[in-house]
Amino acid sequence: MLKQKLPLKSVTQPQEADLIAKLEQILSLEASQAKLVGSNGEEVLIPESVYSVLRQVVHAMASGQTITLAPHNRELTTQQAAEILNVSRPFLIKLLEEEQIPYIKVGKHRRIRYQDLMQYKEVRDKKRSQLLDQLTQMSQEAGFYE
Repeated sequence: MLKQKLPLKSVTQPQEADLIAKLEQILSLEASQAKLVGSNGEEVLIPESVYSVLRQVVHAMASGQTITLAPHNRELTTQQAAEILNVSRPFLIKLLEEEQIPYIKVGKHRRIRYQDLMQYKEVRDKKRSQLLDQLTQMSQEAGFYE
């Protein structure tokens, strides 16, 4: 199987913000089946599964969020994984050695499955959110929010 190395980079340009906002507005309307019109005028119906993903991606982009599209079975280098988590590579290596994120070795290099990384990130983000909620509640009880 041939593996393609896909770059993880932003594709949004600042001048596209208005177009993305307009596209989000159009996609948010619950209308009939969406179509894609090619440059030659040919129309193709967009399957609901693709339309749903498109709506989510455009909404996130309109909200200023970063979007990463990658196959679930894609393997990442430690540097790519660290960039996705917004942590240093040495910190990521520590997480791997502590078995918090599964990985495989290819020769002497570690590879992390995208799906495993996203699962770790989701759990980490939920824990952070819960801790922030607890901290806010404690601050309110202590009278810091009056």
